[in-house]
Amino acid sequence: MAPAANKKGILERLDAGEIVIGDGGFVFALEKRGYVKAGPWTPEATVEYPEAVRQLHREFLRAGSDVMQTFTFYASDDKLENRGHAQRFTGTQINEAACDLAREVANEGNALVAGGVSQTPAYLSCKSEDEVKAIFKKQLDVFVKKDVDFLIAEYFEHVEEAEWAVQVLKATGKPVAATLCIGPEGDLNGISPGECGVRLVKAGAQIVGINCHFDPETCVKTVKMMKEGVEKAGLKAHYMSQPLAYHTPDCNCQGFIDLPEFPFSLEPRILTRWDMQKYAREAYNAGIRYIGGCCGFEAYHIRALSEELQAERGFYPAGSEKHGNWGSGLEIHTKPWVRARARRDYWEKLKPASGRPFCPSLSEPDSWGITKGHADLMQKKEATSQEEMKALFQKADKC
Repeated sequence: MAPAANKKGILERLDAGEIVIGDGGFVFALEKRGYVKAGPWTPEATVEYPEAVRQLHREFLRAGSDVMQTFTFYASDDKLENRGHAQRFTGTQINEAACDLAREVANEGNALVAGGVSQTPAYLSCKSEDEVKAIFKKQLDVFVKKDVDFLIAEYFEHVEEAEWAVQVLKATGKPVAATLCIGPEGDLNGISPGECGVRLVKAGAQIVGINCHFDPETCVKTVKMMKEGVEKAGLKAHYMSQPLAYHTPDCNCQGFIDLPEFPFSLEPRILTRWDMQKYAREAYNAGIRYIGGCCGFEAYHIRALSEELQAERGFYPAGSEKHGNWGSGLEIHTKPWVRARARRDYWEKLKPASGRPFCPSLSEPDSWGITKGHADLMQKKEATSQEEMKALFQKADKC
């Protein structure tokens, strides 16, 4: 399916100072809906259940998303075959279907299509630069064939691997964005956010930022550090933020994957729509113009970003048709005490209760302290054995 004619490209929009609203987290959203398996987190749903992927794209488009990101997270062949994960489809089939679905929905509005690659098991297992780049190139061939509007290298814990991805993607001549899943402490080798930003721009990325692993407050803080480093180096870039929809004040450098609640008990940490409006404003004030979300983000979260920035954007998203500004729809509620909540100051001042009297407000993250090259992170095609799992259980009990 061809791109719709006369749409402004991503750089044209950002160069003009426009705000670009990203989409939300497909992996977590579709896992909750029963179309993605937690653990491998791979996107076979593009060919198994295309109607589910299409519908989620449409929900984000209606909420105000300007970008339909292809559901190609972890769609490299080495990840699709990792640890005994049986496959009925090739990476090429999954990636092509993802591009077609994203383009179909993007053409229903003014949205662009972004083809995305992410970190690989091959890099964690210390494969060579050429081997890792070949994996990215295979995905990229599909994105070129399907003529996506721009490319995103996202979810990288090590800036080196992200640089390799950017170097491969920029060969197409299409705009390239690159986001790391790091916090203020830097990547997992301790490289600062500022230096990471410099390296990504020098590798060829025109848009740089942070996605996943941390909450909006932490991600905005980290992008600001990245921005400072890039500007200090005399370089120019646009900036983007696509954080979690979970509060993570207690996370260490690995982010939410180290929280004991990951991934099946994170719901008490979900940000409200009002939290999201605060995030949108803080990101905008920090000079970030590509503002979206990652894991945990649902369509109502994206709508909140769009509504907070409607004055700057000049319009409300279609989804606001069914949402009164700051709860104004409650004015027609039958109960008077609920009607009394139809005002901004009520929702801005509210401290939501969790309803869990015996639960702590913070957790103690796991801190195994391992990264690329460690024996426990070497990946393989064979399934994890029961003996290996027993050893991990024993190690976890000691940590």
